[in-house]
Amino acid sequence: MASKHFVLVHGACHGAWCWYKLKPLLESAGHKVTAIDMAASGINPKKIEEVWTFDDYNAPLINFMKSIPTDQKVVLVGHSLGGQNLAFAADQFPEKIYVAIFLTALMPGFSHRPSYVIDQFIERTPTWLDTKLEPYGPPNENHISILFGPDFLTEKLYQLCSPEDRALALALMRPSSLFVVDLAKKNLSKEGYGIVPRVYIVCNEDKTITTDFQKWIIENMEGVKQVKVMDGIDHMPMLSGPSDLSIHLLDIAAEYG
Repeated sequence: MASKHFVLVHGACHGAWCWYKLKPLLESAGHKVTAIDMAASGINPKKIEEVWTFDDYNAPLINFMKSIPTDQKVVLVGHSLGGQNLAFAADQFPEKIYVAIFLTALMPGFSHRPSYVIDQFIERTPTWLDTKLEPYGPPNENHISILFGPDFLTEKLYQLCSPEDRALALALMRPSSLFVVDLAKKNLSKEGYGIVPRVYIVCNEDKTITTDFQKWIIENMEGVKQVKVMDGIDHMPMLSGPSDLSIHLLDIAAEYG
């Protein structure tokens, strides 16, 4: 197929670094790849204490989308919390997106506020083990930061990843937020987000966003055009199954491009 431009969006506490195995696979197939650090993530200079709203957090992706010429399109890929980033980018720039791919992601819909799927996720997560949840920002605004602990990472996020990848994550993760309070004030439109084709990739060994909850998202967050399933893959498919993931992404890009 003709060369495509893949834009990769990480989840909470992570950064562009988490795509290091996938990026060269897509590039070796002849495609352009941009992995973006959200605010206070990866090597972005901001700290979470400076990022109070989801718009602040998502600004690097929105600014990147603004820079794309009007005659060009990209394939957006969002992992975990990155599903929210994709939704808002699609809402603002639907004409610049071939397809939005939600990779075991917290994908919002139209019938509820974008925070709804995160609220449901939190309600269905009985234990966060040693994850640090701490208040930050102005008093009385209820901002909560999150940083996955070593036990949660090993048992829930990276259980099928290599020891080297777990060590890398523990060295590079930074405090983030789920921005529930701010997302509860926002809406997504059918005229923007709603016209962008959406594909969901299920990872059936995910112990964080479980298979049952991924299926609930697909059934309740309307508008999914297609579902792909990755067998034997945990919450971090770009690390535990990069080759299989690249094949899925190339197939989807060929179909919707």
